[in-house]
Amino acid sequence: MQVAKMKSDNQAAMTIEDVEQFLEREFPEANYHGRTYEVAEVAVKGGKIRLLHHERHLRPGGTISGPAMMALADMCGYVSILGNLGPVALAVTTSLTINFIRKPEPGDLIAEGEVIKLGRRLVVIDVRIKVDGSDLLVAQSSVTYSIPSKR
Repeated sequence: MQVAKMKSDNQAAMTIEDVEQFLEREFPEANYHGRTYEVAEVAVKGGKIRLLHHERHLRPGGTISGPAMMALADMCGYVSILGNLGPVALAVTTSLTINFIRKPEPGDLIAEGEVIKLGRRLVVIDVRIKVDGSDLLVAQSSVTYSIPSKR
């Protein structure tokens, strides 16, 4: 698959609609039990997505589970890459670390990704997760993706 380049220094390689359609086509399993993610922003320097609240994301005690937040961080990192490079279906996560900062109450979570290194083969994204409507950070993640070579 050919990788699209940024249209300009300020314009993302894909629109929100492009990313939503691409994810639905290439990764239909992400929404297998109903809609899970909503793309809120696609930009040159990052992306923003929402994890839609659902009981399947809760753990005992009524908080949102760590695995749900890790999946959100991973998806946000991927969306951040799409804003820079266009549709790259074969980009893969090579590393994901996460710091759980405070217990999120049930509700939608918002993840904002910022590309901090864009190399030829690796992309590193800082992801910050908050509860929708709050400025309090609930988790922070560093996600590294490997970009397939152009052949």
